[in-house]
Amino acid sequence: MSSPSASLSATLQHLDLGASSDARGAVVWLHGLGAGADDFAPLVPYLDAPHLRFIFPQAPLRPVTINFGAVMPAWYDIRTLRRDADREDAEHIRTVSTELRDLLAALEDQGIPAHRIVLAGFSQGAAMALHVGLRYPRPLAGLLILSGYLVIEDSLETEADPANAATAIQFCHGSRDGVVPMASGRASFERLREGDRDLRWLDYPIGHEVCDEEIADIKAWLAERLPAGSSRKER
Repeated sequence: MSSPSASLSATLQHLDLGASSDARGAVVWLHGLGAGADDFAPLVPYLDAPHLRFIFPQAPLRPVTINFGAVMPAWYDIRTLRRDADREDAEHIRTVSTELRDLLAALEDQGIPAHRIVLAGFSQGAAMALHVGLRYPRPLAGLLILSGYLVIEDSLETEADPANAATAIQFCHGSRDGVVPMASGRASFERLREGDRDLRWLDYPIGHEVCDEEIADIKAWLAERLPAGSSRKER
């Protein structure tokens, strides 16, 4: 596996697994707390999507309060396990959001329009994907939320962009998840049920992880959202 680079963004390093043919879409996939850009890269061959470009950003290193201040890759600090307003560091979230928006815009500049980009993530990465995707100013192809949840959700009503008010979202969650309880993911799903978006919920009898059945469901959803037959030059 190659080391993360910054070919799409001056501030956010990432792995770029280019399509084996001309890219007709892209998946930007964010890893979870303490993991790295290469965490989900081994899944790419199983998704059978040679027409897609997979971008795996790398979270910055920072101390994480709930892990006794240990320094690790983290999109934002988590201060407490309680579900309260001060649980996540909002400044970290907003800074990383700007960097992720820049990365998405750079993909567009390279010829992949927003409506051919899926923003995906696992755990803390899924929380960031949901946060950024709902606020992005151009319609995305979809949001793939694996064991994720809404962060600083009190700002959602005022910050959500109408461009992604109907963007498809698929939630996948383990019913035995002891890290991000399924109830947290389900509450976020229910918060987004208003309107006519294609919103789906799938759960599996697993913990804080992914399983073969989930990978098959991800593959099917990506094929639906980013089919091979569409051109990268669509606008």
